[in-house]
Amino acid sequence: MNAPATDGALLVQARSLSISYGARRAVDDLNFGIAPGRVVGLLGHNGAGKTTLLKAMVGLARAEGELQVLGLDPRRERVALLQSACYIPDVAILPRWARVGDLIELMGGLHPRFSAERARTLLRRTSVGLTDKVKTLSKGMVVQAHLALIAAIDARLMILDEPTLGLDLLSRKAFYEMLIDEWCDGQRSVIISTHQVEEIESLLSDVLMLNEGRLALSISLEDIDRRFVALSHDAAVAEEMAAAHPLLRYRTGPGASASLFDGEPPAHLQALGRRVRPSLADLFVALTRKPELDRTQF
Repeated sequence: MNAPATDGALLVQARSLSISYGARRAVDDLNFGIAPGRVVGLLGHNGAGKTTLLKAMVGLARAEGELQVLGLDPRRERVALLQSACYIPDVAILPRWARVGDLIELMGGLHPRFSAERARTLLRRTSVGLTDKVKTLSKGMVVQAHLALIAAIDARLMILDEPTLGLDLLSRKAFYEMLIDEWCDGQRSVIISTHQVEEIESLLSDVLMLNEGRLALSISLEDIDRRFVALSHDAAVAEEMAAAHPLLRYRTGPGASASLFDGEPPAHLQALGRRVRPSLADLFVALTRKPELDRTQF
């Protein structure tokens, strides 16, 4: 990943990282780094290894190769790591019997870098009250309360595994607004595993893309614009575009199509189309789809 930092400044550094469950290799030979002040989207189909990788980052999965998070070994130094890293897993729950105010008091006793005052401030951005019981909250409200509790920890790295899974559009939007506005400060970094590529693309600075356990792409969004080229074109020139073997061909509207290339397409093809910005969703499809599948028929 092209991040503006030297190796010594990276918050996360993986070299030849692999994770196996018996004979199955869930994560296969990953190499990447995450610098301070980045918002990283971790993308991949179900079973691609996203959750396994995030668990390894917080010491919950045994890995081969080298993995350092905040300069620490997540397995051997997990207690120290969790002083400065926070994690919301995809199955995160809050005790249903508790009142939100009670959870703030509990967190204050459990984590030395938790600020009860900041948690209350963050909750004022939501419709969650301190006297509300968790069991009375909607799923979206529970997720926002959970984020307020986690974001009130003075940490350097936040790791989120499908944090808005099952939420409606408005709840997802509110979650990400609070995350970016209240936690990202140019020094902290966030890793977000999600399937909602289109929704979070505008929030991201970088992307890690997994395909069947291997790293399909590790890149900043700025470098995506420099490296990948999409040409919008009429259906009449589709065969000429196809002959150049683009990564992906897809329809953009009635009678209009686009072809996505890794690098500059030949000059004669550029004259036949209009250059457009490739979306992260289209790039994801191009790099992770099965070879026999295509998004369109020409």
